[in-house]
Amino acid sequence: MKLSLPQIAKLVDGEIVGDPDKIICSAAPFEYATKDQITFAQSAKFLKKIDETNAGAILVPELCKGEKTLVVVKDPKLAFAKVMQQLYPPVKPENNVSSSAHIGNNMVCGDNVSIGPFVVISDNVTIGDRVILHPGVFLGDNVKIGNDVVIWPNVTIYDRCSIGNRVIIHAGTVIGSDGFGFVPEGDIYHKMPQTGIVQIDDDVEIGPLNAIDRATFGKTRIKKGVKTDNLVHIAHNVTVGENSVLAGQSGVAGSTSIGKHCVFAGQAGIGDHLSIGDNVTIGPKSGVLQDVPDNTIVSGIPVMPHRIWLRVQRMLPKLPELKKMITDLEKRLSKIEKKPD
Repeated sequence: MKLSLPQIAKLVDGEIVGDPDKIICSAAPFEYATKDQITFAQSAKFLKKIDETNAGAILVPELCKGEKTLVVVKDPKLAFAKVMQQLYPPVKPENNVSSSAHIGNNMVCGDNVSIGPFVVISDNVTIGDRVILHPGVFLGDNVKIGNDVVIWPNVTIYDRCSIGNRVIIHAGTVIGSDGFGFVPEGDIYHKMPQTGIVQIDDDVEIGPLNAIDRATFGKTRIKKGVKTDNLVHIAHNVTVGENSVLAGQSGVAGSTSIGKHCVFAGQAGIGDHLSIGDNVTIGPKSGVLQDVPDNTIVSGIPVMPHRIWLRVQRMLPKLPELKKMITDLEKRLSKIEKKPD
């Protein structure tokens, strides 16, 4: 797809500086962009190198010296993302039902739906308009799918789970499998039946190979605008607040409540029955074992305020030297104590 520079400026609410007649065919990184491509420069490092790029147009946060064609915007990276969405629209399959798909009883299906090969749709499933089910998707009994949903290959959605509008679920994810509920009796474990559901609200994107467990009672809920990366696990009865982001290999144990606008870095581990406030950031490989209040940044195992964690990390390489110093001081003190008064 091609865009004129005035179209791009209108899309991103930007101001053109330079040649307004340029036509942009694609996007590229700063170092590799060519004359018919657009790129962006946001940090001082790249703004100083404006003259070194061959891009046809550059999204920038401020007017820069030189002869390059610029589009001045408030947030170049955000503007770049919006431009890329227009330059690279998703390729949609034809709106039809594959002859190899299995359709159960009493399916309610909206308009312009694509159902790929080897999709299995169980009984009493409701599917909205403009839904795409890629090959190998499984929908259990009484599943509800909203409008404009894309479900990529080999996703499994168990019975009675609910998916909102404009949701994207990437390949291999499992939604609504049993929560990890077992009760010990001596040396054996009895399974606690998991009778709840998973509810995923509007505008959520779930990464590949996620596992989101159904609730023991009630619902596990992923609220509006949440985004998860690859290999994220969300246990039974967890609530993830609006517009929170969970990076790869994050895990949240059962019955924990997560606020809105939270950011979990890779491999963050959250204990069970905890309350994580709004606007919380949890650093990579952190272990959260207690509640975290609003507007907090924490890191470490167990977690501590991020600034303290940074000081601890700087201190760790010095521990052998400090140990040697303390040992020497102990020896000197011991000699002093042995001397007569």
